[in-house]
Amino acid sequence: MSKPLKQIRLAAHFPGVNNTTVWSDPEAGSQIDFSSFVHFAQTAERAKFDFLFLAEGLRLREQGGEIYDLDVVGRPDTFAVLAALAAVTERIGLTGTINSTFNEPYEVARQFATLDHLSDGRAGWNVVTSWDAFTGENFRRGGFLPEHERYSRAEEFLSTATELFDSWRGDEVVADKESGTFLRDARAGAFTHRGRHFDIAGQFDTPRGPQGRPVILQAGDSEEGREFAASSADAIFSRPRTPDEGRAFHADVKGRLARHGRAPDQLLILPSATFVLADTDADAQELAREVRRRQVSGATAIKHLEFVWNRDLSGYDPDGPLPDVDPAPGEHSIARGRAQLRLYRDPLATAREWRELAAANKWSIRELVIETGSQASFVGSPATVAETVNSLVQTDAADGFVLVPHITPRGLDDFADTVVPLLQERGVFRSEYEGSTLRDHLGLAHPGVDAHNERAAS
Repeated sequence: MSKPLKQIRLAAHFPGVNNTTVWSDPEAGSQIDFSSFVHFAQTAERAKFDFLFLAEGLRLREQGGEIYDLDVVGRPDTFAVLAALAAVTERIGLTGTINSTFNEPYEVARQFATLDHLSDGRAGWNVVTSWDAFTGENFRRGGFLPEHERYSRAEEFLSTATELFDSWRGDEVVADKESGTFLRDARAGAFTHRGRHFDIAGQFDTPRGPQGRPVILQAGDSEEGREFAASSADAIFSRPRTPDEGRAFHADVKGRLARHGRAPDQLLILPSATFVLADTDADAQELAREVRRRQVSGATAIKHLEFVWNRDLSGYDPDGPLPDVDPAPGEHSIARGRAQLRLYRDPLATAREWRELAAANKWSIRELVIETGSQASFVGSPATVAETVNSLVQTDAADGFVLVPHITPRGLDDFADTVVPLLQERGVFRSEYEGSTLRDHLGLAHPGVDAHNERAAS
């Protein structure tokens, strides 16, 4: 008997603090105006995507003492945007990044429970941590929480928030037969948590949402991140560079679930993916090269080199050779708030590798950054991209993808209009939403709600 086809999960990431967006494209619009969010969300919903995703940074990144040129200045608050989008969409999930290092469980649980009610069960929470004192300065916590403790706090943060969500059990309203009125169970919402990071007790004032709890997402492919996702998350983002890396990551994380009492289908693996589409594969390849050149200007290439070299390289020609000087040792002082700094644990080794590549290929600084940086994940005609996406999911390199277009807000339109119909024809992606909540879309249980409904029906 042949293996049944897996259903592909698709999400759409509204670009934020990254170098994906091509600002210079005539089609590029605002990343702040609400109309951009509306168009993006409604396009994703029209294509029957599982959810929309908003990333968030808690401090504008700096380089050389100035705001990094690819940051989005003035980005609205995530909760406010998602709540507003709940009013102009009907089915698509609404998920956002909310930090566990510089927030408190009661406040975040209340906000997500509220969003779940306002959206009729479409809320999702990407649980992330912050490790740098630079971000902490915004919260009067410079130097707060050493990096090795961040997942300890995140785990307790999420478990505490879960206790708050679950403090409303679903049977909190009871009938008083004598008076013929309904009474509120005084125990509903009561909580007590005593732990290392949080010591709180009280009454949670927001009833359980339609999903029971928001969908929990996690972004982190470190050892700690993988284990955190296996124990607590409903989906994990990943960044494999090749299909084999994707399959290895998929097998590793899924293999951790059993020791946490979970089944393989209780955690989805969703790599982030960019795409470039054109009528033919050759045209798409040419367009992808042009997109990459627009993403990496000469100034951007120098900035990229600086956070490896930890030196001011503004005097170097981006179309010239790499610096002869080695990266400066010690704490990073040029770039602040850049997550990419953690990718280059050994700057001297990175510099040696890049010099060898540049010499062998006769690359300038800009050419090196273009060639060694992130390339588009899917490049080709709609038929080629549909085949690639489906093949990766069916061979367990992923369960689906979080798509990041390079044009905001209309960059998702072509994928929605040309690739999605081909996936639907193959029977691997929905033609209509079958449920109303984000957990329905993703095939996940509704904690507490499903059990209560079963009791009520018996």
